[in-house]
Amino acid sequence: MERLSNLSYKNQRILIIVLFSLVPVVLLLTFSYLPVFKMFQYSFTSWNGLSKNMEYIGFDNYKTIFTKPEYFAVFKVSLYYFFATFVQMGLALYFATILSFNVRMKNWFKGILFFPTLLNGVAIGFIFLFFFKPEGTLNTILDLVGLGAWQQKWLLNPHLINISLAFASVWRYMGMNFIIFLGAISSIGSDIYEASEIDGANRWHQFRHIIIPSIKRILQLNLILAVSGAIGVFEIPYVMTGGSNGSGTFVIQTVDVAFKYSKLGLASAMAVVLLGIVVLVTILQRVLIKEEK
Repeated sequence: MERLSNLSYKNQRILIIVLFSLVPVVLLLTFSYLPVFKMFQYSFTSWNGLSKNMEYIGFDNYKTIFTKPEYFAVFKVSLYYFFATFVQMGLALYFATILSFNVRMKNWFKGILFFPTLLNGVAIGFIFLFFFKPEGTLNTILDLVGLGAWQQKWLLNPHLINISLAFASVWRYMGMNFIIFLGAISSIGSDIYEASEIDGANRWHQFRHIIIPSIKRILQLNLILAVSGAIGVFEIPYVMTGGSNGSGTFVIQTVDVAFKYSKLGLASAMAVVLLGIVVLVTILQRVLIKEEK
């Protein structure tokens, strides 16, 4: 009887563990994997999002995407965000390196740099919408410091609009990269710095020969995330311009195709293509930046 009782207790524990594990698994399958599976299914149809019947059309949606240049032309907008990621990472690494040493008020500066990460992307979009207005903050500041000749219509000029939006993206995401870099740099032992100072190394030598090699893996990870984010940028340009005046990204175009033109099948195919590009970029980066054993 005692053995039977113990066995029953163990079975109860196993059942409880299974039940508790089942909840997140069901949620993951329902809200992550099932939508992805349905997206692939819709991409082979001409479904408009409302009709009960979905006509199977094979690879016609994919042929449309790859044969009509207007669908891939928007990827040139991603180049602005791609170059902005290097500016963003450079600034984040610069501030993280400086604030890893003994600097006055460094905790205050850490809070200032990380603060934009806490804000919602929609809120940041509205902040910079007023910032870049013709009568907005930026032009007002330029006028106050005597640079009124530099005033521009930042969101109306096709040559400046994507640069302005990329700047807003840098301001938003730099704080997250800064915290990651700062944590990685702070993990470097102080005895290494002390040994290098004894050998006559200055701050530049420490940065080049100690910090960079020590955080190489973190740099690679941030680069992969940054490039993937540049390809799939959405919030800031959508809130600030709605993709108008040459600021439309591939994701904005996908949303417009789905909900403005009611072409859910074509939009699903575009989403699959975007997913494939992100996966391909990630694989290429991992191949090109091989992990040292």
